[in-house]
Amino acid sequence: MSVRAIRVIASVIALLGALLVPAAPAVAVPGAPSVVRGVPLAVPGVPAVPGVPLAAPCGPQVPQPLAEPPWALTRLRPDLAWPLSTGTGVTVAVIDSGVSDDHPTLAGRVLPGWDQLLAGGPGNCDENGHGTLIAGIIAGGEATSAGFRYYGVAPGAKVVPVRVLRDQRRSDENTLSDRIADAITWSVDSAGADVVNLSLTTPPTPRLAAAVTHALAVGAVVVAAAGNRTESGGNRDEVGFPAAYDGVLAVAGTNAQDLSVGTSIAGSTVDIAAPGERIAGPAPAGKGFVFTAEGGTSFAAAYVSGVAALIRAYDPTLPPAEVGRRITDTADHPPGGWNPAVGHGVVNPARAVGAVRLPGQAAGVPQGKIRVERPPTDPMAPLRSLSAWIAGFGVLVAVLVLVAVPVVRRGRARGWRP
Repeated sequence: MSVRAIRVIASVIALLGALLVPAAPAVAVPGAPSVVRGVPLAVPGVPAVPGVPLAAPCGPQVPQPLAEPPWALTRLRPDLAWPLSTGTGVTVAVIDSGVSDDHPTLAGRVLPGWDQLLAGGPGNCDENGHGTLIAGIIAGGEATSAGFRYYGVAPGAKVVPVRVLRDQRRSDENTLSDRIADAITWSVDSAGADVVNLSLTTPPTPRLAAAVTHALAVGAVVVAAAGNRTESGGNRDEVGFPAAYDGVLAVAGTNAQDLSVGTSIAGSTVDIAAPGERIAGPAPAGKGFVFTAEGGTSFAAAYVSGVAALIRAYDPTLPPAEVGRRITDTADHPPGGWNPAVGHGVVNPARAVGAVRLPGQAAGVPQGKIRVERPPTDPMAPLRSLSAWIAGFGVLVAVLVLVAVPVVRRGRARGWRP
């Protein structure tokens, strides 16, 4: 039986199992629209916070084309994973400043979501462009601008936006943590998100922790930015939340030399890294591209979310911890192994998707910060192997001698010559 046939049979079995096994009860989020796989059933008229008028502009027009080839795509080459997976069938929740569906690279890829700032809005209003850029990194379609090729990591995936920020710089609002918590819960229970991208940081609260725990429990992969030093009020290294929670893939930012971006927060809970500076992506309005020279872990998290979407589409049976383990285990590791600046290293999309899944590998993987357990190296192993080979050869020679001596003696008795 071919590998393709086996995968088809496995997919059918998984589908039947999903139909026969009752789903976990959804957790209701007050004020959120009811959605099944991105199709709105009812949209309430009261937003979580006071909304802006419906006629308000939703992002500046940006006519500029790409000014240079996106180095992050050249570095990561996610297209090498596309023969195995493009993310088709996977929904990624982008909890951010909204995602505009106006740009050609996002046409047909943005599902109706939830706008916590605009009454009745589906989340496609993005006043500053941050969420749209994040969505383009994750699932943007292919485009050519000024002769340069642009594409997202998982162009087959769909994005469901949940707007919690009007401006990503205003991330210290007292209600933000609870809004993000509600967004996470709604994303997995109502929108059916397979991956949750959180390119933001916020103070920890019990409500936020419970939402993250719930998302992981129902099988969603949660990816979050480790945070930028400017957001934490100085140069103190302290990974922000939700990234610091157990089970969340905390992402640091790197430059073209695979070194940590200066503003990227380092810490013991950093798991993985991805490009985090000089990033280009679709503008919130018009057909142009925006470019940010500043370093930021927001963009790095988006690249990792795209890779998680590729993996989840390739093998929907993998639990969140195993998806995280594949991402960290197959990364381009830094010299000396894990370190607090870049974690296990820069994500490698093609290797993460194509890695062989060993029997029983998914079982027993701990929920918690992703760590790769490797057996200790044994510098004497080659010498031990050589010694064993020599010993085996000696035994073989001894056996041959024991067999040959009686034969020679009998031959001599019969007049043979040695």
